[in-house]
This record gives sequence, structure tokens and C-alpha cells, in this order.
Amino acid sequence: MSEVILSGIKKSFGSNLIVKGVDLQVGEGEFLVMVGPSGCGKTTLLRLIAGLEQVDSGEVRIGGRRVNDVPPRDRDVAMVFQSYALYPHMSVRENLAFGLTLRRFPREEIDARVAEVAAMLELSHLLDRKPKALSGGQRQRVAMGRAIVRQPQVFLFDEPLSNLDTALRVQMRGELARLHRKLGATMIYVTHDQVEAMTLATRVAVFNAGVLQQVGPPLELYNRPANRFVAGFLGSPSMNFLEARREGGQLVGKGFTLPAPADLPSESARVLLGLRPQDLRVAAQGPLTGTVDAVERLGFDGYAFLATEAGPVAARFDKGTHVAVGDKVSLAPVSDALHVFTGDGAVALRHPAERESLEVAS
Repeated sequence: MSEVILSGIKKSFGSNLIVKGVDLQVGEGEFLVMVGPSGCGKTTLLRLIAGLEQVDSGEVRIGGRRVNDVPPRDRDVAMVFQSYALYPHMSVRENLAFGLTLRRFPREEIDARVAEVAAMLELSHLLDRKPKALSGGQRQRVAMGRAIVRQPQVFLFDEPLSNLDTALRVQMRGELARLHRKLGATMIYVTHDQVEAMTLATRVAVFNAGVLQQVGPPLELYNRPANRFVAGFLGSPSMNFLEARREGGQLVGKGFTLPAPADLPSESARVLLGLRPQDLRVAAQGPLTGTVDAVERLGFDGYAFLATEAGPVAARFDKGTHVAVGDKVSLAPVSDALHVFTGDGAVALRHPAERESLEVAS
């Protein structure tokens, strides 16, 4: 059993409360990604699980055992850091074997585990090289291999791909996903990159200012965000937000009028509307108009970023649509695409009905 349970976890540094009473359960074999902006407490929470920091209050349980007072080496977890943290004077083979050597494993078992992990990560031909002779992706695989060879209950990843270039990050994301499927191990992964979260996770936990905002499967959070923060954090480009007031059967904002969804609670007077850029189209006529400030072309399609009376808005356009900086264009939402939040964005009031074809991120 390798589930991780956090109950009422708080952590302060001086007078700053960094983690504010987090309750979170990570199931056995799950790949949970903790995501949020810098300073939201996600790395601190990971270090509390690893035992590298001590909780001020609350309880950490790993595999059914309370580990608040258990030292890191006895928690049966392995951590992969943002920096590769390899020993430069040791070969790949020696780096992989180092943890097992410290624990006085028999040489035959060490050799067998190192060979197995090296084959799994395609490092067998590099075992006699030093880290300085490896590429960034190869070094990161060695760092992951050093964790895997220990066969821990839980793997902890602290932004392991942030030092890699874009193409290598995409490749390593695929390798991590395959690794999780092969090992079936419990993995907790910290990142500020929402694409990594949507790609890798079986569940995503979104944090802001030390508070857990929402946890659930990636598409659930994307389609039914609990509040404005979650809605704006997941998705690329970010969701558009428009202030509006309800007037009869309409939602009226600066420079636009939209029909109020029939399922919108009647008591909601001032609201915040949310529209994904993928759910807005450049059109001959539409309720929103603006001037194009920038264009992002992606080949098959692209995004136009506009200045409107209601504020900045991003919208998707197809490759056959001509859009240029300085153009004045109209925008139309696709049918039933409107998210609605309370005026302060703290609570979601309604979400669109889920469609068969979902566009998550481009």
C-alpha cells in the first residue's frame, strides 16, 4: 500500500504561513500533479511529504503509517529535483548505484537493479560516462533512474523538466507517462506548467497562496473549474473574463450583450463571464468587437489577441481566416460556451454542457 494522506497540513516560515491547512489524499498508483504559480506552497508541501521540512500542524501518512517524526531516509520515498543533483566525479553506473551502496545492498542485487533501470531508461550504453558527457535529457533520465532503482513506495518530482528546452520537455513528458504506466507506482509531481499537469496527471491539484483550490481529473477541472483562479490557470491561452450584469434575460457588459443561460441562478445580478479562446470565433458579425493587438499563428489555426471595451480578449481563428494586427473584427461565441462566476470570481455559478469534442490546449 503506497497511498499518501495529508490532513490539516500547515507550515510557516517565520511569520509567513505558506501552507494553510491542506487536506489531500493520493491513491495508490496515482499520478497526482500539484500545480500553481510560484510561491503557492506546492514545493513546500512536497518537501513536507519527503520529510525535508517538518509540519507545524497536521498529519502526513504514507502507506498507512504516520511519518511526521520519521526521518527522510526511512519514509520510503524517492525525490527527483529540478537540478539533476548528480555526482560529477561518478559514472552513470555509480550514480545509479549510490543509494543502494549506502544501504549496503548485496553487490549482485545492485548490479541487477542498475542494469534493469538502465535498460528501461535507455541508459545502458552510457553507464561508464560521467555526467559532464551527457545531454540535459540524459542527465534527467539518470536522476530519475537513481530514484527508480531504490523501488520506493512513492516518487516525488519537483519541477524535474524545467531546465530542459521545449522539444526535450515534450519528449520527457512522454517518457514519464510511459514510466508511470510501466511501474504503476504512486507519483506526486510539482510544476507551474499547466500543460504538464493536463498531460501527465490522473488527477490535478491546483494551489494558490497556500490553499488547495480544487482537485480532480484534468478534464473535470478544465470543464468545470470551481472558481476564476482555476479557470484562468488551466488552458492555453487563458480563459477570457468579462464583467457583466443581469438585465432580464440578458447579460450586459461594456460593449456587449449576451443571452443569459436558462440555468443561471436568478439571484445572480453582477457576474463574471468566462469564455475559452477556443470557444470564440472571428465572425462577420458578433456581440464582441475589438482591434487586433497581436496574432499567434500555429499553422493549422491561430489566436488573435484583441483590445475590446470589456478588456483584453483572445480568440481562435482557422487557417483560412485572414487576421492581421490593427484589424477591427467581430467575435461570436460557439453555442453554450459560457462559464459564469460570482462577481468576485470566488465561486462558479454555471458551466457549459460537456461536448463530445473537447479542445483542451493548443
